[in-house]
Amino acid sequence: MEHTFIALFSIATVVAIAVGRTRVPYTVALVIVGLIVGSFNLVSPPHLTKDLLFAVFLPGLIFEAAYNLHVSELRRGWRMVTVLAGPGIIAAIFVTGFATAWLIRLFGFAPSFSWRDGLVFAALVSATDPIAVVSLFRKLGVSPRLTTLVEAESLFNDGTSIVALTLILAFVSGESTGVASLAARFVLVVIGGAAVGGALAYGIVRVTRRINDPMIEITLTTIAAYGSFVAAESLQVSGVIATVVAGLILGTAGRESAFSSETRTTADAFWQYIAFALNSIVFLLIGFEVRSAGLLSSAAVIGVAFVVVVVARYVVVGASALLLSKTDERIPGEWTTLITWGGLRGALAMVLALALPAELPQRRLLVDMTFGVVVLSLLVQGLTIPWLTTRLAPPSPAGGSAKPPGHSA
Repeated sequence: MEHTFIALFSIATVVAIAVGRTRVPYTVALVIVGLIVGSFNLVSPPHLTKDLLFAVFLPGLIFEAAYNLHVSELRRGWRMVTVLAGPGIIAAIFVTGFATAWLIRLFGFAPSFSWRDGLVFAALVSATDPIAVVSLFRKLGVSPRLTTLVEAESLFNDGTSIVALTLILAFVSGESTGVASLAARFVLVVIGGAAVGGALAYGIVRVTRRINDPMIEITLTTIAAYGSFVAAESLQVSGVIATVVAGLILGTAGRESAFSSETRTTADAFWQYIAFALNSIVFLLIGFEVRSAGLLSSAAVIGVAFVVVVVARYVVVGASALLLSKTDERIPGEWTTLITWGGLRGALAMVLALALPAELPQRRLLVDMTFGVVVLSLLVQGLTIPWLTTRLAPPSPAGGSAKPPGHSA
């Protein structure tokens, strides 16, 4: 096993060096390399399971992004983030689910594919993964407000998408049939996760004000990242929301009133490396996990599903922008296009698909559709977003700061 991780980090380092002077997103390049290396069986990596993602990758990546989020920009765009990550994601699930099921049956690709199957698929791919896009935006000096909108939406919609999938599976399996009870459970899980993350982060901030040891304080941030996730999940509330809230509190209150300047510098460097390492491994594992034979056999269904996912997102983002067009959070039309096209799908969708119950009808097709949409999203959208960004979002007057490959916040 140790040889495998040495090989994975070696591959990631070579890819990082190779794409360092190009506009190809680092994480997209990792997926491409993973697809190539995986097809020759040159490395035997661990499978990208739900347990592995939730125990190792997701808490660290989410915490780092929230910890480094531009809170001042988030305050300017909180309505848009709330709409997109809340009612927006629910609307996208329904539009995507019903449209996908209708088109698949219309073209005769899978006559037994029901609207219930469509809703499960839509919930699987509802979360966005903007790591490559955010890194590119910073490299090109795009407006911090746009960058924060894309990143903050993803942070919160990860949590809402997982909760939505859980409730939809309960509905499909007949465990819960009342819309009111589902809505109440949704609110409880989200608010409960926020409460757990907030309580843990508040306690850690109080502790760090009384000590001045960078190593201990960084250890406490690690406890906040993974402890908030584990505590929330054990209480059956949203671990993702808990970690987001913990990261936001420690990234603001912790930085401003509890950490010394030495701790701030050390913690920033520590979490920057953690993000690079975790992103490097998880995006390589995405490439290794994909098997082209299954995708080719479902190519037509995947193509239809991908188009529906993109169109549904454009409709939801456009409607959200229109809703807020009379407020101080209005955004240019070009940003609507970039937020839509920058909504890449990633590892979370794949592991949620692999974790679907074995007895679920259409499970094999749902897994292939999800994997196919993720691959198309990363390759098609990921490789064209640099070109689109340079034309629709010129650098802001203040410029931007380039971040190392894999830095997600």
